[in-house]
Amino acid sequence: MTYETLEVTIKDHIAHVVMNRPEKLNAMNGTFFSEIGKAFKALDANPDVRAVVLSGNGKHFTAGLDLKESGSVLGAAEGDPARVRDKLRRHILWLQDSFSAIDTCRVPVIAAIHGACVGGGIDLIAAADIRVASEDAWFSVQEINVAIVADLGTLQRAPYLLPLGILKELAYTGRKMMTGEAKALGFINHIHSTKETTLEAAFEIARAIAGKSPLAVVGTKAVLNHARDHSIADGLDYVATWNSGMLLGEDLMKAATAALTRQETTFTNLLESDDPA
Repeated sequence: MTYETLEVTIKDHIAHVVMNRPEKLNAMNGTFFSEIGKAFKALDANPDVRAVVLSGNGKHFTAGLDLKESGSVLGAAEGDPARVRDKLRRHILWLQDSFSAIDTCRVPVIAAIHGACVGGGIDLIAAADIRVASEDAWFSVQEINVAIVADLGTLQRAPYLLPLGILKELAYTGRKMMTGEAKALGFINHIHSTKETTLEAAFEIARAIAGKSPLAVVGTKAVLNHARDHSIADGLDYVATWNSGMLLGEDLMKAATAALTRQETTFTNLLESDDPA
């Protein structure tokens, strides 16, 4: 697929999704929201993809919502007030689904962040599995500065990535959080000196993931996400059910043999779904 606001490539089982509006600081317009959801749903359905790297072209990772096009992003406001509110609610749910496609993508997503990552950018990377950043990166829950309640996932996912008191401070004030603080708090996994070294580090993690059993990686992400959203008892029951269905495959024997012989092995792709949609 080709996109207007993204570049998407796949090589050696790793997909690279690049936000590609550098002249607009990768600000998010209506086309972007449509395309980012479609891109990750397509990658989710592609059995050759085992990991995804998400980055941005240009000076900054993303400036967040494109305020110049906010009318088209938020939708029209004419007509019966109740129906307008219902339409806006459904529109917000559609925007949320665009980023939830990252969270629910069956394979791990590594965000490589440089420069500014504000507003919708925090929603975006909070949906990723792993975050690496360059030294010049900074973060801001920008919505409070434009009188909006962040509504695309930051306030729901970031409590699992940041101490609640810190997140509340960031969300109430909109202040900048620099990479040193973000790393100390566990919001990002690693800091690297430049955009280029950050991107290479993200690919290094992706290559490590792509070399593992795709069944085990997909299962690990599914079980971790389920545990986040359920009780411990529910999570233990879920992983027992998952492994009872998956442990009898060929990957376990391949991995065990490789470990015993200290040799590398390769794993077969997952099967393509008859109905990827």
